[in-house]
Amino acid sequence: MSRPLAAAVAEATARLESAGVPSARYDAEVLAAHSLGVDRRDLWRHAAAGEEFEAYVGRRAAREPLQHITGVAWFRHLTLQVGAGVFVPRPETEVVVDRVLAAVRGLDRPRIVDLCTGSGAIALAVATEAAGSEVHAVELDPAAHAWAVRNCAGSTVDLRLGDMVTAFPELDGTVDVVVSNPPYIPEDAVIRDPEVAAHDPAVALWSGADGLDAMRVVEQVAARLLRPGGTVVAEHADLQGAAAPAVFDGTGRWRDVADHRDLAGRDRYVTAVRRGATMAEAERVGG
Repeated sequence: MSRPLAAAVAEATARLESAGVPSARYDAEVLAAHSLGVDRRDLWRHAAAGEEFEAYVGRRAAREPLQHITGVAWFRHLTLQVGAGVFVPRPETEVVVDRVLAAVRGLDRPRIVDLCTGSGAIALAVATEAAGSEVHAVELDPAAHAWAVRNCAGSTVDLRLGDMVTAFPELDGTVDVVVSNPPYIPEDAVIRDPEVAAHDPAVALWSGADGLDAMRVVEQVAARLLRPGGTVVAEHADLQGAAAPAVFDGTGRWRDVADHRDLAGRDRYVTAVRRGATMAEAERVGG
């Protein structure tokens, strides 16, 4: 006989807390809802969890990402399909999309390129929130690209499998915004979260001795793709608030290089404007 739902969720919460899961109660409720095939908001309309609940809790206690168990991740207004082989999009990346939207506001059919698109989260969010936009995205890893294909199916995103170094040569000098959430973990760093260390793909994490090898490539590709006055928006680790902007400052190709914080007050992403902008363009980007 099934245990009452409240008791089952309480026991699962305690088990997840013991395993070091930081959001134990929330995760227990999400897994209970998933076992029933309902939204978490409808969980308490049921008397007991589904048959798979205990198995789901066991997987989460072993620190498998919650999103891998449920198969979905929420990003802004999107519900994305995720699983093994793709980087799970983080809530802090949502502010990167805000900056992209600000940069293209007022433009007629803005052209945006997303480098290292992963699950397709940024590209799809921009394509659906910036009316009339032309969004292109590229992903190097075939496994991650396969997830992006699922997520971008039926959208207007031009999604390609390939290396960002050589991507979209036909767009050189015509792009309004280049955006990227590239790998940015230094190769000697210790990843403390088991969910990240064991489940996020290595190609989405590691980026050379200082964690900025991929950022240097983003800078070079953005310089090739952007029109004069175009903007690059690139996410970085919270300890790279000075080092990431320096990648752009040191080339002579950019002006108005600035770093920005996420909603938790942590350094999160850098923006820069391709030299040759008008004053109106500069004011829009700065907004």
